[in-house]
Amino acid sequence: MSSHLGLVCITHSQDVRYRTITRKRLLQQSHEVQQKLLEEIYRDNLQRLDTALRYCVQESIRLYRMPSSLFPFSDEDVGREVLARLAGVVGRVGEWATRNSIRLVMHPDQFVVLSSDSANVVENSIKILQMHADIMDLLNQPRSPWALLEVHGGKSARGEALIERIGRLPDAIRLRLGLENDEYAYGAQEIYEICMASGVPMVFDAHHHVIKEGLTSYEDPSVEAMLLRARETWPDPAQQLVHISNGRTAFNDRNHSDLIDVLPSSYAQAPWIEIEAKFKELAIQKIRQANPARL
Repeated sequence: MSSHLGLVCITHSQDVRYRTITRKRLLQQSHEVQQKLLEEIYRDNLQRLDTALRYCVQESIRLYRMPSSLFPFSDEDVGREVLARLAGVVGRVGEWATRNSIRLVMHPDQFVVLSSDSANVVENSIKILQMHADIMDLLNQPRSPWALLEVHGGKSARGEALIERIGRLPDAIRLRLGLENDEYAYGAQEIYEICMASGVPMVFDAHHHVIKEGLTSYEDPSVEAMLLRARETWPDPAQQLVHISNGRTAFNDRNHSDLIDVLPSSYAQAPWIEIEAKFKELAIQKIRQANPARL
């Protein structure tokens, strides 16, 4: 089985970078100037997204995680208005990705906590997720886990609330949503059970798993077991997506290393792997050199 590797957001080189704007600077402007500034940034970032996708094709990278800040403030009315005017351009970029067999996914930021006991936090989380779903819709990506929106479980010991809230999400979000295990609140087995109950796929992260469970090797039998268990949650097992990173200073270091020196042998069974290493494309190159037969 061959695995497809994924590039996360930017390159270590300057080839793929995106623009943004601070809230303070934006809010200092009139509504008209806000729209002008955002349209300039959105058009520029669309061009940069096109560059990123062409880079992926050039490097035979089949998966690209777009940054959450692709269209800053598009969860606000002023940003939505600007993005709506660019719908045709956005759609063409997404269609180009599809024609060239590039899978697009997103990983909304840490402010998305669907399991929070704060109604305001949950409301804001849904607002952020809706922005990501709207971007996927504009890119003409399917409402399925192929165009995955990956999030963590959030506040611990709130699994029932998480399941209930997922069930009430709009289809544009829910049909793309995936849950990832973490090293703090929701271990792999617990997030697997939540995924099974809520009907969303599980994104297995082996590094989070070994930290959460205090393991000393990716070859611990539980790594392969959880990889295969996670596959059960995917409507199409061939679309299963996993993450990999290594610890920076030690095996169980939470901080990501520059490159990937150790890959679980069981990941030979994973069809799609996002590479979460600081040196981005250099890490992908190193993995391929070490595993030329299957990557």
